[in-house]
Amino acid sequence: MTRALHILPALALLATALPATAADRSTPEQAKALVEEAVALLKAKGPDAAAAAFNDRKGSFVRQDLYVFVFDAATGRYVASGANPTLTGTDATDLADAEGKPVVQSMIAATKDRPSAFVEYVWLNRSINKVEHKHSFVVREGNYLVGSGYYTD
Repeated sequence: MTRALHILPALALLATALPATAADRSTPEQAKALVEEAVALLKAKGPDAAAAAFNDRKGSFVRQDLYVFVFDAATGRYVASGANPTLTGTDATDLADAEGKPVVQSMIAATKDRPSAFVEYVWLNRSINKVEHKHSFVVREGNYLVGSGYYTD
């Protein structure tokens, strides 16, 4: 029993050095809630103020491995990206995932006849620098696609 007690502090120290686990990942419910908050802000404050909030990497729309992204559904351009604000204004129409799936076109198609959808693709998880499966919850609000995604691998 004494030997086991000496191992516990070492295990606790080791645990702090391990990478994030599945328990640290965001859930579909958290992604959906973040998008709903983002849509509410977009409606209340308009696209310019909302985009500024979404692009703030230290703001309330970037949480753990979740961040808000917004595309203009008519042009396919980024309106905001909490992961990389420098993408704002760039054309994402032909943006494809690691397997060649057209991401933005899939999101536009998925929300063409309904207000929201989950879209699956393969994306770089920046928190662990690994390509993984990602599911994004996307809402069409006017001409905007507002989304956030969670990783499943």
